[in-house]
Amino acid sequence: MRIAMVSEHASPLAALGGVDAGGQNVYVARLSAELARRGHDVTVYTRRDTLDLPDRVPLPGGAVVEHVPAGPAEAVPKDGLLPYMPAFGAYLARAFTRDRPDVVHAHFWMSGLAAQIGVQPHGIPLVQTFHALGTVKRRHQGLRDTSPHERIGIERQLGRSCARVLATCTDEVVELGDMGVPPRRISVVPCGVDAQHFRPGADTGRAPARRHRHRLLACGRLVPRKGYEYAVRALAHVPDTELLIAGGPPADEVDTDAEARRLAGLARRAGVADRVRLLGAVDPEHMPTLIGSADLVLCTPHYEPFGIVPLEAMACGVPVLATDVGGHRDSVADGVTGRLVEPHNPEAIADVARVLLPHERLRRAYGTAGRERVLKHYTWRRVADGAEQVYRLTVADHELAKEVA
Repeated sequence: MRIAMVSEHASPLAALGGVDAGGQNVYVARLSAELARRGHDVTVYTRRDTLDLPDRVPLPGGAVVEHVPAGPAEAVPKDGLLPYMPAFGAYLARAFTRDRPDVVHAHFWMSGLAAQIGVQPHGIPLVQTFHALGTVKRRHQGLRDTSPHERIGIERQLGRSCARVLATCTDEVVELGDMGVPPRRISVVPCGVDAQHFRPGADTGRAPARRHRHRLLACGRLVPRKGYEYAVRALAHVPDTELLIAGGPPADEVDTDAEARRLAGLARRAGVADRVRLLGAVDPEHMPTLIGSADLVLCTPHYEPFGIVPLEAMACGVPVLATDVGGHRDSVADGVTGRLVEPHNPEAIADVARVLLPHERLRRAYGTAGRERVLKHYTWRRVADGAEQVYRLTVADHELAKEVA
């Protein structure tokens, strides 16, 4: 099968940990690689953001990244990319004339807009994954939401008009239904994790030396919605415990990052500055060792469309303490692989941490169950199984509709 992936801001080649580089980049990279290994012809179309990028770059496994000239060849925050989507879509329409895919899979709403322009002249079926919904972001961020005001309307139009929406969790299915997307055109295929790289006892680097009896770890993009502040506040009520926060700019630039400075100031005011360490960006290759060094991994965002960090922790056999939001409700089995707590509640985080940290036997049981859960549901092989099935169903439905017409 010939598959076109469209990921306008999230290149599979990007370094992770930046404001606009996270789970979507990983998802597109790993799904494309797994599909290519199965013999599918996969091309990922992403925006050219520097002049020195080659037109096409092969990925391990056989997929290819094609850089699309749309807007300036420089870094642009994703919320500023909307004006360049018509040019992106026009490029896709030309590319699909030369190399017509059987199905196009768009990632994020602006990719969907560009892909819709690209497929229209050719009658190619479009599968849409939003990765995050504007309605949810607006609900949680309110006036702090920097998304273009057109986002929610475009997402609604895309969801109702594309061949199929591939949701990443059951929570998203409810949101899509509220947007008017017919349930029969929604399939749930979760995100995944490399369970060979993220595994118990992985020796992939050196973790910082432990300075206190227990270690909590939080990691991901260094942005306010990830809720690190609640982990910092909780630490004031969890004695003899350190909190490591991994993510953001390189370690030697962390002091210049606005969110890092905010969290450092909060730690000082909470009296825990000596127990909070902002590590900055950590090489993804070294993350399994860092995760394995923790007693608990904290995932405390205000909201989370899916969340790959809980999967990485469970794959490493480390229990997860996560907020009861979004994709966490699917991935973290409360009382089995970790615990779920209400968001915005540092006291609840502290209460659970104080119970679990001294209870090594329970933590080990959670970790073992987490590893088993990942192997059963969340490997990239299982994710590719689901996506492949959606593509085949979409193409079959499209061909049947043409015959009927």
